Amino acid sequence: MVTYIRRMHPPQLAEHDPPFQDLVLSVFHLSNVLSASGDRLVADLGLTSARWQILGALAAGAPRPVAWLARDLDLSRQNVQRIVNDLERDGFVAFQPNPHHRRAQLVTLTPEGDAVLAAAAARAAPWAGNAAAGLDPADVDTARRVLHAIGTAVQAHDTDSRPKDTE
Repeated sequence: MVTYIRRMHPPQLAEHDPPFQDLVLSVFHLSNVLSASGDRLVADLGLTSARWQILGALAAGAPRPVAWLARDLDLSRQNVQRIVNDLERDGFVAFQPNPHHRRAQLVTLTPEGDAVLAAAAARAAPWAGNAAAGLDPADVDTARRVLHAIGTAVQAHDTDSRPKDTE
């Protein structure tokens, strides 16, 4: 892993990277590995990791507009809209009228969406067991807490550097 990380930077910069930078690069790499593995795990179900994530978010809460899903998942509304449209085309989600907003329809799981999510979850359990084999549960919990703390700190200090609309 360190070799992978070091190849991402010129040697003169890599020597001066703080440990936090190595951690961030490791998290990026892990994110890519998890996404690719998830894609392979559920591909024959008509899912990707991104589709699976959205179905899981819908299953964990009440029907809601795409914008709310995007906010809950910290993703762009446009990307979530595209994925939700694909899920609707495949019969995994449906749109319902929103009593509070005429144009922002509510996204809800269909019975087919529930079934494919259950099939994905059935595959995820043994996959997670294999991935975690040999890891100390206390270390996993510590890693979870540290990653959560880093995420919270980054969000607290994040500034949006994009230009603001002046209209």
